Amino acid sequence: MERKIYKRLLQWKRTEAGRCALLLEGARRVGKSYIVEAFAKKEYKRHLVIDFAKAGRGIKALFEEKLGDLDEFFLLLEARTGVALERGESLVVFDEVQRFPRAREAIKYLVQDGRFHYIETGSLVSIKKNVENIVVPSEELRLQLHPMDFEEFLRAVGREGTMALVRKRFGEGMPMGQTDHRMAMELFRQYLVVGGMPQAVAAFAEEKRLEEAEFAKKLILDLYSEDIGKFAGRLKEKVRAIWRAIPGELGLHDKRFSPGAAGRNVRMRELEAPFEWLREAMIVNLATNTTDPNVGFKWTEDRSDVKCYMADTGLLASMAFSDGGRSGPEVLWRILTGKIELNKGMLMENAVAQMLRAAGRELHFHKTPVRGPPDERMEIDFLLAKSGISRRHNVIPVEVKSAKDYTTVSLDRFRKKYPGYAATPVVLHPGDMKRADGIVYLPLYMAPLLAESDGKAKQ
Repeated sequence: MERKIYKRLLQWKRTEAGRCALLLEGARRVGKSYIVEAFAKKEYKRHLVIDFAKAGRGIKALFEEKLGDLDEFFLLLEARTGVALERGESLVVFDEVQRFPRAREAIKYLVQDGRFHYIETGSLVSIKKNVENIVVPSEELRLQLHPMDFEEFLRAVGREGTMALVRKRFGEGMPMGQTDHRMAMELFRQYLVVGGMPQAVAAFAEEKRLEEAEFAKKLILDLYSEDIGKFAGRLKEKVRAIWRAIPGELGLHDKRFSPGAAGRNVRMRELEAPFEWLREAMIVNLATNTTDPNVGFKWTEDRSDVKCYMADTGLLASMAFSDGGRSGPEVLWRILTGKIELNKGMLMENAVAQMLRAAGRELHFHKTPVRGPPDERMEIDFLLAKSGISRRHNVIPVEVKSAKDYTTVSLDRFRKKYPGYAATPVVLHPGDMKRADGIVYLPLYMAPLLAESDGKAKQ
């Protein structure tokens, strides 16, 4: 499957690989090993993959005993793996490097040696258990691989032409038109229920049957649940409580996470470490409330006021609507075809969060205190900082709407209260592109383009 991160891997090879290794992080089953092996086969004459989930004692011993003599190290490595490497033309991949942190620590010496390039892949690479006994190398460029965004989903299901049309219309600042917009929204609803985990997308792409995709997602959800039990340590009970509460919290009108959802008498400060574990595992996306929505969102973020999204919307749909595997596919088909009435807002907002993170955006929202003046109360779903900072209008307020009928009260109040901060507001909605009263309305499926372009559809 074609992934956007491939271009970044190419850039690393051309400009940075001689100075640093590349560490590709991502949740389990997000496709790290697949994309790196495809890259290795296409871009290098020789490559060696060391999977530390399977590597035997003979391989691991080299990192503990032979790093002082790299000629001997590589002589034995080639002999024990049966792979002959070619200086300057080979890539060595440390797969599942979190399973053997000593190999990650060795990157410093291997990069300095300079004879090969190195990529590491891993999940949970930064949790305490996997870094407490090593010196994390500075010769390491860290990239993150997220579940597929809508554009990658379309490529995987053979609908590249649809995204080419969407890009063209976005760049022109023109509506899609009734027929093409309806087609794109039908595909977007498929994305909402299938999601962007490669195994689920591949299962759905083959015959367009949700049963296979649901089976793949169930295995992933079971795996994540097992990982919480294995690796969250003393945090596991609160981590598991947060994980189970996500669909219910996102289903509420106020999607901010309530500490009571994690247990009776639980305080928000008790959840900071469990939230951080889930974020490090990359199975959730956290959005924090920025109390002063100017550039530099982190300066005024309130870490006790968060929204917790699932990293993949397809997994959220399965958690929320599946009934032990018996009625799940039927319910999701009804969601897909619009034949069932339910709160689709949580799926659409979660999907936007997913696509913004895939584009490298941090997630921030803005909500005023309830005790403030009634005519200033507002909640803005997402804040995007423009990449080119100027004296004024550097913050794009974004609202996500799931229904056809809605108001823009919060956006109107935001513009009134922060006239020097606010750039052109954006509403992501089920309708076609339009402009009215100083607001740009974009179809939900244009969220990846919004993140890439700072909202600059042609005016």
